[in-house]
Amino acid sequence: MLNKYPMWKYLLLSFVVLISLLYAAPNLYGEDPAIQISATRGANVKLVTLEKVEALLIQANITPKSTVLENGQILIRLTSSEDQLIAREIIDEQLGDGFVNALNFAPATPAWLAAIGGTPLKLGLDLRGGVHFLMEVDMDEAVAKAQEQMVQDFRSELREQKIRFRGIRKANTETGVILRFKDEVILDEAIAHLKPINPGLQFVDSETNNEFVLTISMTDEKIKAIKEDALQQNLSILRNRVNELGVAEPLVQRQGSDRIVVELPGVQDTARAKEILGATATLEFHPVDSVTDINDALAGRLPSSSIIYRERNGRPVVVKKKIILTGNHIVDAQSSMDEFGRPQVSISLDAKGGSKMSRFTKNNIGKPMATLFIEYLPTGKKKANGKAEIAKREEIANVATIQAQLGRSFRITGLDNAAEAHNLALLLRAGALIAPIQIIEERTIGPSLGKQNIDNGIKAMTYGMLAVVLFMFIYYRKFGAVANIALLLNIVMIIGFMSMIPGATLTLPGIAGIVLTVGMAVDANVLIFERIREELRAGKSIQRAINEGYANAFSTIADANITTLITAIILFAVGTGPIKGFAVTLMIGIATSMFTSIFGTRAIVNALWGGRNDIKKLSI
Repeated sequence: MLNKYPMWKYLLLSFVVLISLLYAAPNLYGEDPAIQISATRGANVKLVTLEKVEALLIQANITPKSTVLENGQILIRLTSSEDQLIAREIIDEQLGDGFVNALNFAPATPAWLAAIGGTPLKLGLDLRGGVHFLMEVDMDEAVAKAQEQMVQDFRSELREQKIRFRGIRKANTETGVILRFKDEVILDEAIAHLKPINPGLQFVDSETNNEFVLTISMTDEKIKAIKEDALQQNLSILRNRVNELGVAEPLVQRQGSDRIVVELPGVQDTARAKEILGATATLEFHPVDSVTDINDALAGRLPSSSIIYRERNGRPVVVKKKIILTGNHIVDAQSSMDEFGRPQVSISLDAKGGSKMSRFTKNNIGKPMATLFIEYLPTGKKKANGKAEIAKREEIANVATIQAQLGRSFRITGLDNAAEAHNLALLLRAGALIAPIQIIEERTIGPSLGKQNIDNGIKAMTYGMLAVVLFMFIYYRKFGAVANIALLLNIVMIIGFMSMIPGATLTLPGIAGIVLTVGMAVDANVLIFERIREELRAGKSIQRAINEGYANAFSTIADANITTLITAIILFAVGTGPIKGFAVTLMIGIATSMFTSIFGTRAIVNALWGGRNDIKKLSI
């Protein structure tokens, strides 16, 4: 029978609509102004901390909606932004520097809805407010570190193969290494061993002052690969660092060849956000040079293979330039107290790092090993090329005697206090930055501006919807009312699906995408209804006109939507930031509008007019 759907199609439509309504519902509950308290620099968030915070709020006559201690963090929900600001100021003053107190927003979704995964639509920075940072990666330092690693690797390789060399040092070009040999036979032997295992390097030999010199330089492709590697690894590490500190829905993405954009929606405190991202510390493990006398070293009589570093108290330590291990191999780090109540950091390495540490400690039991703490600090100055200048601070964190062969797990002691241990563990756990970064631009978008953007976007969508609804109802009468129902369902489905999709974020351009989708959804119904009118004018029966109207309009609607979908996919692939937000909303909107305008309205039309022979005239 024409224009009759089987029951399963109605059930499918009902299921999709129900799921969309269910997952769009959390957006009706909004968000509460909140304060998120987490530990830093050695402090622990415990039940006693929560009790202290609750007492401070009572003293200030502030009644929170709720206070919860979960996953080592306290979340305080408040009734207004004014209470939020006052409470944060009081908590900052009373708890001290051991805690990060970030202003945030917490979803007010009921527990039963949250239990099935219902969450509000994630809002972008332009709608929710927050902080935006543009960070620059120091690529010169990345190349310099690679050059230093070349020196270490070549020295180790030649010694393992028992190829004698007179000296090895970095070239002045900052992209190469110079090795000196006493005769040409040894030089050729070194080239024969090093060249096959070091692709991407150029080998040039020469003779100077009765010495044979080998200059090994990085190719342009190698330098480009090092810089790309540094950017990608720093991206990954920054994401880990933001996630480690519990910032909700962050955006961390590259911009150009040496910059990274970080956006933290909902975070209203730039200083706190800087604390999250600004730390650029890592560790290196070096053998201690026990042979060189410290006084000779301070007088300048220092072997080329050694270097002087100082401990925090200023005491000099002579260590070998050879790096046993870097922080890149650390997969986990936890701060705690040892058996004597002293702070320590327990470290776990990846398989490659564990092998390196095991080999070295096996052959050096009873010898000292130094842990070098490296930190990059902004100077506020610019280099000649206009890039931000960063100062490198290095100090010995501790010197320990190797008591036994170490594996993938060991601990660092000798730290000043629990605060330092906790902070170091946090940075190591989040990852050591391959190259230092510096914030070169920062921008704060207040929640009031975000609210204004939302209000303006909703107004635009509402006015557009009203105009479309009135036109459809007046021009197409009852069929126009069906189209309007489908239009409302379309918006509900867009919001519901965007709330369900992990990572989908609604931005101001995204609202524009929804408005555009509303027009496209109506356009499909207009095509269908006009085709039904044509069939009726051609003298066909009402049931035949409805059937052919939907069937014949489908190809036109599909063509128009597919071309728009391809455009949206291209925008998503090549665009960044707001462009991606617009593309995501548009793609979801195209899918939902196709569903509602064809399948949805057809189901309603079939239920109201389908299969009826008593209809003399359609209200269209």
